[in-house]
Amino acid sequence: MDEVLTAREIAASSSVTAGAPPPLPSTMNLPLLSALIAFSAAQVLKLFTNWFKEKRWDSRRLLGSGGMPSSHSATVVALATAIGLHEGTGGSSFALATILASIVMYDASGIRLHAGRQAEVLNQIVCELPSEHPLSSVRPLRELLGHTPLQVIAGAVLGCLVSYLLRYS
Repeated sequence: MDEVLTAREIAASSSVTAGAPPPLPSTMNLPLLSALIAFSAAQVLKLFTNWFKEKRWDSRRLLGSGGMPSSHSATVVALATAIGLHEGTGGSSFALATILASIVMYDASGIRLHAGRQAEVLNQIVCELPSEHPLSSVRPLRELLGHTPLQVIAGAVLGCLVSYLLRYS
């Protein structure tokens, strides 16, 4: 009896024989898993980079923003890379994820970085106010908000690595 194969079945069998990675289990969402692991890895790495820079452990770095590497960049680049590896780069999902990643990384290294620098200046001004001034007792603003371009690039590289390793290991 002759068996009829669909184009999808033929393509899947030829890609497996051509050295392509085996298909992922249907229950595994590679883009979501890649993004979550990249975010977690970046946050954990911040503990070590902070220790290397300041010679002290600061557990607040696990949940805080700013620092090396950028967890925002790692997350969105892992998402875009995983979509590209899993679904291809020709679809609208990859385009959407790439544009989202670009906006997030621009924001992290631009607007949020400068907002943090403004917070530093404002905190210094408040510290110099006399004690009887109504603003002298105001809680300081958070200064570590954004990322330097190097921190953004390091996060992006981490995101690519995580997605690649999850897909091909």
